[in-house]
Amino acid sequence: MPYKLLFVCLGNICRSPSAENIMNHLIEQAGLSNSIVCDSAGTSSYHIGSPPDRRMSAAAAAQLGIQLRGRARQFVKSDFQEFDLILAMDRDNYDNILALDPTGQYHNKVHLMCEFCTRHNLKEVPDPYYGGIEGFNRVIDLLVDACEGLLQEISKQQLEA
Repeated sequence: MPYKLLFVCLGNICRSPSAENIMNHLIEQAGLSNSIVCDSAGTSSYHIGSPPDRRMSAAAAAQLGIQLRGRARQFVKSDFQEFDLILAMDRDNYDNILALDPTGQYHNKVHLMCEFCTRHNLKEVPDPYYGGIEGFNRVIDLLVDACEGLLQEISKQQLEA
């Protein structure tokens, strides 16, 4: 059974698809494509079916040479069962996810993405949607850091299992 990761932001067109695609890129480089599977979702229904934001895609291509794939979808309750780890981009996303789990049964699966950063000390991945290009570049940089840390953490856990 592969280990399943779900990255979550508000609209699922900027931060979470970037995290999903960056993580997939790192997983492929590490030869772990059969062991770890990624997806992304948004807490809102604003952009269901939309591709990743053009500005986000341009930043990912420029910095990492990767193409952002996927279509926006909304986080649903069944995602709690489906995924081993759910990674929220910011505190609002985190709170919105936990609100769908009133009994707290799955709270241990939900984490803030920045918990896995090793170089940056930001606590949240800022939403670049209303800002300029530097915001998108910063998100890519932050997510690369967090994804590398996350991959190390998962690899360590899997080896111990």
